[in-house]
Amino acid sequence: MLSIQQESLAILAIGYGNDLRRDDGVGQRVAEEVASWGLPKVRSLSQHQLTPELAEPLSEVDLAIFIDAYPATAEQGLQVVKLNDDDSISPQSLGHSSDPSSLLILAKTLYGKAPEGWLVAIPAMDFEFGDTFSAVTEKGMAEALVAIANLIETGGWGEEKEAGGLCMKLV
Repeated sequence: MLSIQQESLAILAIGYGNDLRRDDGVGQRVAEEVASWGLPKVRSLSQHQLTPELAEPLSEVDLAIFIDAYPATAEQGLQVVKLNDDDSISPQSLGHSSDPSSLLILAKTLYGKAPEGWLVAIPAMDFEFGDTFSAVTEKGMAEALVAIANLIETGGWGEEKEAGGLCMKLV
């Protein structure tokens, strides 16, 4: 069980992807697992895609963790990337689907606040129809749960952890 050191932080984990396209559904599955942890102040959403409507709940938390699959080779591993909310809003970010950074920008623009954001990108190799994961994605899912637990426990990695770079790759 995780012990959250920064108990006052509100955290939102959003897993997204198409759960009918094998590895692409891993984001939703990881979000469901995070929800099953039953941690206080940690809310988890499982989404087919990111939409502008998520800007409001994002504006109400201190830390956002986005979880998605990315097309990878067998050699590539989990990617944990700090997101930026300092850019300006573009017309593309107001469409029917969004990306994590655009949602953070939208939250900041509309509600005056955006959380610290992280993308946990899980390697995926099989996007055919189905509901099982490839071995690469299964391994990435286990690593993602560890990385997410770390983000939750530490409340993000803050300034001291960013100094070494904004991307951490686990292999």
